[in-house]
Amino acid sequence: MSRRVRLWILSAGGTGLAVLLVVACFQLPGFGGDQHPYGDRAVRESLARRTANTVASVNFDQRAFDTLGEMTILFSAVLGTVVLLRQTRDEHRAKPAPAQVAVPVRRYALVTLPVALLTGLYVIAHGQLSPGGGFQGGVVAATALHLLYLGADYRALEWIRPVGLYEVGDALSASAYLVLGLAGVLAGTAFLANTLLSYGTFNTLSSGGAVPLLNAAIGMEVACAAVVLLARFLDQAVEIEESGKTGKTGKSGE
Repeated sequence: MSRRVRLWILSAGGTGLAVLLVVACFQLPGFGGDQHPYGDRAVRESLARRTANTVASVNFDQRAFDTLGEMTILFSAVLGTVVLLRQTRDEHRAKPAPAQVAVPVRRYALVTLPVALLTGLYVIAHGQLSPGGGFQGGVVAATALHLLYLGADYRALEWIRPVGLYEVGDALSASAYLVLGLAGVLAGTAFLANTLLSYGTFNTLSSGGAVPLLNAAIGMEVACAAVVLLARFLDQAVEIEESGKTGKTGKSGE
């Protein structure tokens, strides 16, 4: 396919999308009004399925298929990073030297790490009840692990961050989301339909039907994906060198 044909296809698709967006905008409620039909419907459906956090209900129930697309984008980014930043034949790994970290920094990082990790897990577990959820909690949990890089050194981070296990965790979490979606199809309803499990008691951890499970799957997928992404970039900055080059020390914060 020539460059001109590709540009024509791109222009046609872009024009069609622009027309659809403009037409859709004409159907939106007036700006600044007191009528919010979409918000009212979202809240009504959230309460009907006993999900206290309406945003979680939108993400993992009313528009769970959209969340699948977002998860796919992140998973693809991780896959692309792993492929592009893999060690090549003209590169080798140089073990980083132990880092010298100031005592106050070390103490702060080591005290904050478990608190931040528990906070991330708490945000994931309570995603259907309070602001936050799998996306936010997953990032917090992944970031917490890297406080060890600031408080100790890169070798300590490697000890608690076996990249292979996190890659497997990323794939299993993404698969779990798909399996939960396909369960609805096998039951004769619809993909990602929140109709298989009891909605439970409002404002409890077990409320919301499938929302807590989908939220947990996203939380683990985001956490594992963030760890793998940072690991690949840190490898390039700290360990991997071109053949014949030396001089990297691997100091914390490099």
